[in-house]
Amino acid sequence: MLEAVASYDLWLWHAYFGPAGSNNDINVLNESDLFDQFLQDRAPAVNFTVNGQQFTKGYYLADGIYPEWATPVKSFKCPMDPKTSKFKRFQESARKDVERAFGVLQGRWRILQQGARPLSINKIKRIMYSCVLLHNMVVKYNGRAISPLDLELIPDNPPTRSWDKRVDIQLHMTGELRDRATHNHLGGALVEHIWNLPENQRERCVYEVVDGRSRE
Repeated sequence: MLEAVASYDLWLWHAYFGPAGSNNDINVLNESDLFDQFLQDRAPAVNFTVNGQQFTKGYYLADGIYPEWATPVKSFKCPMDPKTSKFKRFQESARKDVERAFGVLQGRWRILQQGARPLSINKIKRIMYSCVLLHNMVVKYNGRAISPLDLELIPDNPPTRSWDKRVDIQLHMTGELRDRATHNHLGGALVEHIWNLPENQRERCVYEVVDGRSRE
């Protein structure tokens, strides 16, 4: 099962691969390293304003099965008014980028379409991650990457912390990550922001999507 974060230029910002069955859309975040830097308080600061409200964490567009944490932004299963209906259209339209990335990845590297049962788990992982890296190299070579990773934002020497300090930080950041109030606050601000946009406009630069895809 491949869990990935992709932007509309098909650049894969994050990928986690694990055996299907033990991993699914519900528990994959517990195994993935997507939020490791955030939980260690070493992630680059992300400050942005939506609908006049300030936020300090980036967000990912996700489908409805993901938890109501501070960073995943989900659509509405049953929109009840024009505002939520419009947000559902925009959110689901932008979320198709990760589906396109999955499709291009599989179509570009035919080895991913072959049966994997005769191979060991470690070999399957190496094949998958190699294809992801080669995919990003092709995107960059073709000049389609819109937001190259700024390595200056990643500290060369992370601060040294005691065990007790690391535990306190992780407990605190876990509480921030799983804050449902922040999830609802951000979702409401984005609904208002999207409502004020023209119907056919799409803010591509701020959208990233996260999704999981299983395969035999």
